[in-house]
Amino acid sequence: MAETPEPKPRDMTRILIAGVAVVDIVMSIDELPRKAEKFRARDAAIVGGGCAANAAAAVARLGGEALLAARVGRDPIGEMIVAGLEAEGVDCARVRRLEEGRSSFSSVYVDATGERQIVNFRDMQLSFDAGWLENDIPGDVDAILADTRWPQGAAVAMQAARRLGVPGIMDAEAPVREAGEALARASHIAFSAQGLRDFTAIDDLDEALEAAERETGAWVGYTNGAKGVSFRNGGEAHRIPAFKVDIVDTLGAGDVWHGAFALALGEGETEMAAIRFANAVAAIKCTRFGGRAGTPGRDEVAEFLRKAA
Repeated sequence: MAETPEPKPRDMTRILIAGVAVVDIVMSIDELPRKAEKFRARDAAIVGGGCAANAAAAVARLGGEALLAARVGRDPIGEMIVAGLEAEGVDCARVRRLEEGRSSFSSVYVDATGERQIVNFRDMQLSFDAGWLENDIPGDVDAILADTRWPQGAAVAMQAARRLGVPGIMDAEAPVREAGEALARASHIAFSAQGLRDFTAIDDLDEALEAAERETGAWVGYTNGAKGVSFRNGGEAHRIPAFKVDIVDTLGAGDVWHGAFALALGEGETEMAAIRFANAVAAIKCTRFGGRAGTPGRDEVAEFLRKAA
């Protein structure tokens, strides 16, 4: 079995993450709504969310130094987003507070099986410009992660990763091709199953992954919940199983997976070791209600992997 990745001897592994940051209003209910009726939640939480923001919080909880580049409005939701991230220890110096446009937020329902339904609001008046980021990426980061929700920021981030010679990882969620420039520069593209089908228009995921590798020339993989992670590198296909846990809430599991994967790559781990580490982080998160709030710390992940060995 691969060993649990341990932090580097130097202060902390630095990961820059570029993408979306939101607030999630999460409701725990028995079944996902199908009718225009009133429903009562069994539990509820208001937590920070968003692909990049959740990944950044995961990096910080796992012992890395997380530097987040994102855009929010100068409004109460934006205040909540930044305050929540700073409380997690995330460096928010690159979170831009914009005068025009509103911050993003989501209404999330989580059913008794842990599956979730998300309705997200994104204000398209919030500037997508990323020119400011070009001169604001430190030269000593160990890896860079970006999501497809901010294509312009992702393109700048992946170009920086190439320039610095560090892993450039894309969290590829649908619609994926909007971030085509970033995908062309990425060294690693980690799709969701939905994102991979969206990118290739091929229903069979293994065929789709092969097509994605041919098109991009990058390391490509896809996360598929309880079915684990499949990836291709150099024309060879591999699959790493997920850990079996009692699922309570899958919200944010993919996001924290990407954060953990990027952190492990930044620490110098192989892709296989990084995937196993990220699978453990996501598995533990799924056993807890409340999205990002369920993200584990490094010691807990190490103990989980020790017991699973």
